[in-house]
Amino acid sequence: MKKLDLYIIKKYFATFFFTVCIITMIAVVIDFSEKVGKFIDKPVTTKEILFDYYLNFIPWINGLLWPLFSMIAVIFFTSRMAKQSEIIPMLSAGISYNRILVPYIIASSFIAGLLWFGNNYLIPKTTKIKNEFEHKYIKSSTKTMSSDIHCYISPNEKIYLRYFRKRDTSGQIFRIETFKDNRLVSYIKASRIKLKEAPNRWTLFNYEERKFDGMQDSLLVGQASKKDTTINLSADDFIKNTRVMENMTSSSLREYITRENARGLDTANMHILELHRRNADPFTIIILTMIGVAIASRKTRGGIGLHLAIGIIIGSAYVILSRFSSTFVNNLSFSPIMGVWIPNIVFGIIAIILILRAQK
Repeated sequence: MKKLDLYIIKKYFATFFFTVCIITMIAVVIDFSEKVGKFIDKPVTTKEILFDYYLNFIPWINGLLWPLFSMIAVIFFTSRMAKQSEIIPMLSAGISYNRILVPYIIASSFIAGLLWFGNNYLIPKTTKIKNEFEHKYIKSSTKTMSSDIHCYISPNEKIYLRYFRKRDTSGQIFRIETFKDNRLVSYIKASRIKLKEAPNRWTLFNYEERKFDGMQDSLLVGQASKKDTTINLSADDFIKNTRVMENMTSSSLREYITRENARGLDTANMHILELHRRNADPFTIIILTMIGVAIASRKTRGGIGLHLAIGIIIGSAYVILSRFSSTFVNNLSFSPIMGVWIPNIVFGIIAIILILRAQK
C-alpha cells in the first residue's frame, strides 16, 4: 500500500471508532435515563446493571448502527480533507478518482468483516444475556399462543387447539390427527385438555377416538370420561420468546428455522429475514461508505455541515426503506431475501450514480 492509502485508512479508522465511542456513550445515557426508574423499583444490583445489561447493550446497539457510523465518519473526515484542499491536489497529480476509492474500500471491508463476525457469532451471545436481564427486570419477552393453534408435533402427527390458557396449562377443543402415506388413519379429539405431569403427560376430557383402516371405521367414545395419555407436546410449546432469534447464533438460527418449518408454523419468514439481515448489513457499510465519499469529496461552500446533513437524510432514507421492506416480508409474504437486499440494491445504484457524477 502507498502512503496515501495508509493516510486515508488511518483517518477512516480513527474517525469511525471515535464516532462509535461518542454515539455509544450517548445511547447508553439515553437508555439509562429511560430505565432508571425500573432499576430503582426492581431488586437489581449495580453489578448486574453494568455487567449483565450495559456491557452487552453496547455490542447490540453497535450492531444496529455501524453502517450509519461508517457513513458519518467518512463524510466527516473526507469533508475536512476537501475543505483543506487535499482531494484536488491528488486529482491534479494524476491519481484517478477510482484509485482514491481503494483505501476507502479496504477500510470499509475490514469493518464490514468485523460486523459480519459480530452479527453471526458474537452479538447474539451478548444479546441473549441482555434480553434475559430485560425479561427479568424490565419487560417480559414471552408471548403465549392462545387461540387457533395448528402445528405438527411429528412428521405424521398434527394437532389443533382452539384455546390455550397459560394460567392452569389447560386448553379447549383439542384434536390430534395421525397420518400414514398422506392419509388420515386416526384421530383423537377432546372438549378439554390439561397438563397432568410435565413435560408431556396430558389428561383428555370427553374424548372421542376414531381409527380408519381402508373402508373399515372404528369409533370409541368416552363421553363424561377422561383419559391420560402421553403426547409429544409440552406447555412450553405454546409459549414463545419474541426475541428468540436475537439470542441465537446463525448456525442455531438455521436449525431453529428447520424445526419451525417442520412443525408447520408461520414464523419462519421473520427468522429467515433476520438470518439474511446479518449478512446484508456488512455490505451496507461498503455501500454507505461509497455514498459518503461521493458526497464529501466535493468542496462546497456549506462545508462539513452541509455534507453531514445530506448524509443524515440519506441514512434516514435507508432506514425507512429497510423498515418498509421488512414489513412487506412479515405481513405480505414478500421474499425475505428480497426484503433484506432491496435497500442495498437501491442504495448501491445510488452509490454508483453519485460516484460517476463526483468531482474528478
